Amino acid sequence: SPPARPRRYGRRLDYYEKKRKKEAREPHKRSAVAKKLIGLKAKLYAKKRHSEKITMKKTIQQHSERTNKHKVEEEAAPGAIPAYLLDREQTSRAKVLSNTIKQKRKEKAGKWEVPLPKVRPIAEDEMFRVMRSGKRQKKSWKRMITKATFVGPGFTRKPPKYERFIRPSGLRFTKAHVTHPELKCTFQLDILGVKKNPNGPMYSSLGVLTKGTVIEVNVSELGLVTPGGKVVWGKYAQITNNPENDGCVNGVLLV
Repeated sequence: SPPARPRRYGRRLDYYEKKRKKEAREPHKRSAVAKKLIGLKAKLYAKKRHSEKITMKKTIQQHSERTNKHKVEEEAAPGAIPAYLLDREQTSRAKVLSNTIKQKRKEKAGKWEVPLPKVRPIAEDEMFRVMRSGKRQKKSWKRMITKATFVGPGFTRKPPKYERFIRPSGLRFTKAHVTHPELKCTFQLDILGVKKNPNGPMYSSLGVLTKGTVIEVNVSELGLVTPGGKVVWGKYAQITNNPENDGCVNGVLLV
């Protein structure tokens, strides 16, 4: 539409009035949009508005802080001790106690440090291969594990109808080459079980051996003894190689 008056510069006569009205209508428009939106768009919109409101409140608070009245902190005389520190001896003892607790915590944390703290997460389609079954090969509820696995000594397979996860016998391992970090020697030890697979509890229960998995190995032949004089039977080790590629399980003993 042509301007309200012929002009060379400046604004239309009703510019400010229109602007004010538009700004006044804005919240109503926004609320109408917020009411109409559903599903993911509504979630995203709400999140955006939420962050906007937070920033707005913060700026308002910052502006109001200038005029806020704060209580003046009284300067303490040098060398003065607060009431709660008057009993010095007790405080120092508490300090010593807290230090010992911290030390113990550190030792405990160090005890459970593993050689490979981070491992590459393995996707489900890489871990499992879909096995088709049925007369027309149209049922696809079976999965074959493509990684190395460990099954116990008395393991018997379920009948085909009830076996959802198939662990191929060619990829089953019973022994591991475990290096003792302090002795710098490698021993071939029997695997007793899978303690924890970093990819999830399901893989731990299935006994999947991937890089970074913590396994329990039989160290009775190493002759390790506890401080009490008992022979250590099983110890944990972490797998350091990819067994499905190498055809063997290598690991480091967690001491």
